Amino acid sequence: MNKVYACIDGRANTPAVIDAAAWSARRLSLPLVLAHVVEPQVSLSLGTDANGAIGLGAPDVLLQQLSELDAQRNQIAQEAGRRMVSAAQAHATQAGVSQVDSVVRQDELSEAALAWQDDARVFVLGQNRQPATRGRRHLDHHIERVVRSVSRTVLVVPSETFTPPDQIVVAYDGSPTAQRVVERLAASPLLTGLPVTLLMVGTDTPDHRATLLTARQKLEADGRHVETLLTPGVPETEILALLGQRPRSLLAMGAYGHSRIREFIVGSTTTTLLRLSPVPVMVLR
Repeated sequence: MNKVYACIDGRANTPAVIDAAAWSARRLSLPLVLAHVVEPQVSLSLGTDANGAIGLGAPDVLLQQLSELDAQRNQIAQEAGRRMVSAAQAHATQAGVSQVDSVVRQDELSEAALAWQDDARVFVLGQNRQPATRGRRHLDHHIERVVRSVSRTVLVVPSETFTPPDQIVVAYDGSPTAQRVVERLAASPLLTGLPVTLLMVGTDTPDHRATLLTARQKLEADGRHVETLLTPGVPETEILALLGQRPRSLLAMGAYGHSRIREFIVGSTTTTLLRLSPVPVMVLR
């Protein structure tokens, strides 16, 4: 676990992903890897035994031409990826990272991340907002798959610019997962020196206050300034409201929330916050 991986795809938020990864690499004193994945495309050639319209009765020369087009398209995608990471390396170097490597791989992003994770400490991805349908903004399926697949920290950048955070907001529910997030924060140099707000959404009970106090003391032992907030309401709503008031914050949370019913794949609170957070989200494992 000795590298920061920036997963870039050439979209408008690529500079923000590089900046966030460069910030992470500098704070962790780790090399940065600019990683581009060329995902498999639907083949133009259906093959000689296909049941599709092209395959039935198609001349061998046509099938050969389609196969050659497939190979050419793949070569172009690979070359475009190499050029993109070359330009990204210059950007990362200007951002102050002393050691920058790159990799271009043909695979699904989640499978590539799994292959890299033994060598990774943090994955940085950009949130490519999906068009809303029926009033619901969808989570980028690439992010969903990576978050559910890897056992490393994932930093998700929600916009086309990245500003280094000046504080951390922890979505804290007292669960074992949330307690591990606090332990990771206390031990990680990535977020050293940044003030922390522990936000628990729930009823004001002695048990909730006690678990907040325990988490606060653990972080204060690391020399941090820690604020605790205990507020009633719906977790997603209250967390997003606080983030809206603190535009230079970073949201830290676990991958699964045990205080809410799980949705398929990842916890409902995790999914909603990844979809809607206006600030970078760090999912800690």
